[in-house]
Amino acid sequence: MAAEEQSDNKPLFRNIDADDETEQVTVESLCLGCQENGTTRLLLTKIPYFKEIVISSFECPHCGFANKEIQSAGEIQLQGCVWTLDVKSTEDLGRQVVKSDSASLHIPEVDFQVPSQSQPGIFTTVEGLVQRAVDGLEQDQVLRRIQQPELAEKIDEFVVKLQKLLTGDEQFQVILDDPSGNSFIEFLNPPAPDPLLKKSEYTRSKEQNEMLNISSPETVADVPSGAEDLSSTAGSSKERGTADSIGDEEILSFPSNCPNCQSPVENLMKPVDIPLFKQVIIMAVKCDRCGFSSNEVKSAGGIEPKGVRISLEMSEEADLSRDVLIAETASLCIPQLELSVDSFAASGSFTTLEGVLTNMKDQLTKVHALSLGDSSDAGRADKLKDFLGEMDSIISGTRFVTIQIDDPAGNSYVQNLFAPDPDPGLTVERYERSQEQNEELGFTQLMDENKLAAVDESEESSTS
Repeated sequence: MAAEEQSDNKPLFRNIDADDETEQVTVESLCLGCQENGTTRLLLTKIPYFKEIVISSFECPHCGFANKEIQSAGEIQLQGCVWTLDVKSTEDLGRQVVKSDSASLHIPEVDFQVPSQSQPGIFTTVEGLVQRAVDGLEQDQVLRRIQQPELAEKIDEFVVKLQKLLTGDEQFQVILDDPSGNSFIEFLNPPAPDPLLKKSEYTRSKEQNEMLNISSPETVADVPSGAEDLSSTAGSSKERGTADSIGDEEILSFPSNCPNCQSPVENLMKPVDIPLFKQVIIMAVKCDRCGFSSNEVKSAGGIEPKGVRISLEMSEEADLSRDVLIAETASLCIPQLELSVDSFAASGSFTTLEGVLTNMKDQLTKVHALSLGDSSDAGRADKLKDFLGEMDSIISGTRFVTIQIDDPAGNSYVQNLFAPDPDPGLTVERYERSQEQNEELGFTQLMDENKLAAVDESEESSTS
């Protein structure tokens, strides 16, 4: 009886290197090659520090056909992602890649594309992705040379181009676009920034949500009673200021859907005044069905006229308790660790310095998940583990470093412990934004539209 209870308590998804015996599910399946019965093996496991996956393998003893694939068993991420890798050496060809079945692959140099949902998911390397494309193109070449010799000749020429990419002498770009957000390309030499690898996130379109079998967020037509203040805040900004229509102690609630399981949830919104700074709006949601939770902070005063650079010299453990507002437009740097987190890497948050550092550590662990696995380079994994150990020493207050925050929108903040007097460890600098920063914030387009509107008004007045 005890043994049965222990078995029932085992997690469904276990690390592939777990001490206990890994359980497989074996089922008979029809072979698509010879129409005889083969064997499919299913393994529910998880990549350390990454996601749960289902590994499936099929073998046919009659014709020898074999196939393997992976499927993500984890949740669909809140946003889609695009990974862009510049392959410049054989080392880049060896980077590990998780490509889900919803991801599309593009290699611009040879004009090669693999559409979304045209292949099963796979855990491989960059070289494996290219080799998989070569194998797929060569699969039916024998028959094509007989039935369609001209097409077979063109495919042979294209295969030669792909095979040149595998030599390591050709430089090319790999673009992995995954609406589910579950694909991944390995970083080299973490946690240092990888100049050859970039990741960007985006909001899925309605068509992409339908492809993933999830509903698009709809605008709520009927506002329930008790939430009328939400519509009242849509009036003139001159009349209501920023978020003054919502009382200081009032929490506004409005219905929505959970981005994870699409169950009905309540979004909570509350304005908070940060002393000696400005008012911000904290938005939070929690799903009782699947446990998903999220919180976000938005400035209630819009974008500031100038950007802000904040530098904090930590000198004591008390610095960890400083209130910190990190806007989604801000980048964060720790020079002593040569660590830099780019803008938009994390959503806005209002927490303490300890909370910011903890979130950074968690994000690094997630982003560099493959570098911590058993299949990664031992030296690289040890380097990353040492770095995370240094982050722990900062979070625990045994090591002091410099925290630098650069926010072009000017909406980030670090608490002054000596207010209203100057803080000896805190430096705040306001600066004029560059043209590139204005473009990133959408100011350039806005200014162009304002200029066109002004020209139209002047033409109309001169005509009249």
